[in-house]
Amino acid sequence: MFAVRRVFNPLIAKRLAPVAHPVKTRAFVSQIRKMSMFSHVELAPVDPILGTALAYKECPSPNKVNLGIGAYRTEQGKTYVLDVVKKAEEQILAETGSGIDKEYLPVDGLAANKALTQQLIFGQSADNIASAQCLSGTGALRITAEFMKWFLRVPVVYMSDPTWGNHPTIFQKAGHKVEKYPYWDAATRGFNFDGMVKHMESAPEGAAYLFHPVAHNPTGVDPTFEQWAKIIELCQTKKFIPILDSAYQGYASGDLAYDRKAIEMFVASGMEMFVCQSFAKNLGLYGERIGMMHIVCKDADNAKRCLSQQKMIIRPMYSSPPCHGALLLNKVLGDPTLYKEWTVELKGMADRILEVRKLLRDALEAKGTPGTWNHTTAQIGMFSFTGLTPPQCEKMISEHHIYLLKSGRISLAGLNKGNVDYVASAIDKVVRE
Repeated sequence: MFAVRRVFNPLIAKRLAPVAHPVKTRAFVSQIRKMSMFSHVELAPVDPILGTALAYKECPSPNKVNLGIGAYRTEQGKTYVLDVVKKAEEQILAETGSGIDKEYLPVDGLAANKALTQQLIFGQSADNIASAQCLSGTGALRITAEFMKWFLRVPVVYMSDPTWGNHPTIFQKAGHKVEKYPYWDAATRGFNFDGMVKHMESAPEGAAYLFHPVAHNPTGVDPTFEQWAKIIELCQTKKFIPILDSAYQGYASGDLAYDRKAIEMFVASGMEMFVCQSFAKNLGLYGERIGMMHIVCKDADNAKRCLSQQKMIIRPMYSSPPCHGALLLNKVLGDPTLYKEWTVELKGMADRILEVRKLLRDALEAKGTPGTWNHTTAQIGMFSFTGLTPPQCEKMISEHHIYLLKSGRISLAGLNKGNVDYVASAIDKVVRE
């Protein structure tokens, strides 16, 4: 046993000595206890999309209109649950406890969905594609960003100007440098193809480009297939890494096969790429958070190794994905009857959006609203980039209780026959002012 020596230290003794002013000491200790270790944490800004939705909910006006958040609404303005989803829910409930349980899914999700989702987005399933279930499209993008950070040398990730507001942050949080490429032409309210091509021609080799393969968010303006061919050619020449974010397949045109054509063109080129797939919009499974992240590789061996690393990224992040959305997806994609019903319902949803686009344009042109409004029907998908300025958008919100993003983007799903003339009148007024 070692003997413990007590060595006198005058400094320590002074610190341990009784305090001369116990009242002051108690006040000091009380003050320390009132302080929070989080007092230095700043209040974060409100997300522009979610903040708009919250402001709409709190607005007491009976005439309020929600054109902010991208969620499908019925003609009556109600959240829509697809009939085919309700049928799938009934089947799952009937099988729960026998064929279906609530056990954890594997890290990469429900295995049966891999071939089904590949078939849907690529037109075929293949063993050279590494697929993992993710937390909707956002989760798929974040896993893509992490994978690129760990395994690829990417000098910069380019995104369209403008793009979905969450895109830059997802990749920046993973440590990537993010910059913009030209996309929107404000003068024509259309696609700036020449500007995009010039940017790609001058960009460094090996850069990553994030593309919206259909129904560009927020503009609703897509390249033609001839323009896509040129974009793909530049990606091959400059060895760019394509990231295809597909959130609106089938919802844009009403045709699932047509809306994947740009992706099929990329795959046919022989390039390797990342594809992020969401079922929030086209199946109305917003809160179920169901999506897929696909890595298209040269061969099956590369895909096997990539999948192993996808799982290594997911495991410490959220362990495994939720199962209910995966089961719903499996029922709809795996049952020929339900799948056919889905395509019919999806076409109806897309057609309603096309209808309100025309109603809005007709109403604006009938009022003689200054400017041109043909872009309202020329654009595609859930959103329209109106061309309204931030001050005009502020007036739309404060004076007319019509909630939209300050960029001028509106979600057409919030329009219906009952409110479209009111919205057009408000646009007419703020434009004239």
